[in-house]
Amino acid sequence: MEGVTAVPVPQPRAARQAASPGGRRSLAVALLLGALGATVVLLSTGQIWAEGTAAVAGGTVPVEADGGTVTGVPTALAIVGLAALVAVFAVRRTGRLLVAGLLALSGAGAALAAFLGASDSAALDAEAARVSGNTASAVAGLTHTAWPYVTAAGALLILLAGLFALRFGRTWPAMGGRYERAGAPRAARRPAAGDPDRPEDLWKALDRGEDPTRDA
Repeated sequence: MEGVTAVPVPQPRAARQAASPGGRRSLAVALLLGALGATVVLLSTGQIWAEGTAAVAGGTVPVEADGGTVTGVPTALAIVGLAALVAVFAVRRTGRLLVAGLLALSGAGAALAAFLGASDSAALDAEAARVSGNTASAVAGLTHTAWPYVTAAGALLILLAGLFALRFGRTWPAMGGRYERAGAPRAARRPAAGDPDRPEDLWKALDRGEDPTRDA
């Protein structure tokens, strides 16, 4: 009877595609940058970006505008960036590159919108017209706070997270590979049918408990 040859057991895909130490570090950095950047953007857009006064009958009244009133772009793009940060782990190869690019573009767009909003007066002019009841009224004594620049800084962190994903994303694990067919029973592999006329196949069939003459 021939000796039994040990067949190596295939390792799960997740084990074969385990992230390298460098990949895990870049993954942690990207997660930190993306989450921190989005949090900064979402919080800072709720702060006062611009202040001034509006002329009314008998004097002036103070007016102010928060970041969401000046521009809603940074908030929207921060939410898109958060979604892309999560989605980057659910895709692989080309899909991961596309999602990482979206993450980087979200940060760049939010930073640009915040920089432009730092000198914008349209929102405060609209507030002055509302308060005074005069559509031609414009804000006076316009000043801007530092919050638009804080928003831009948070957006740049999102941009950096996207750049990390573009550069190191191929070394990161993917949920699709790790949890693919998790818990699904594997189909039993049937041995290949042997030739009953060959002595070695006859012995192998007997060793498996089969009757090689049953189909003869």
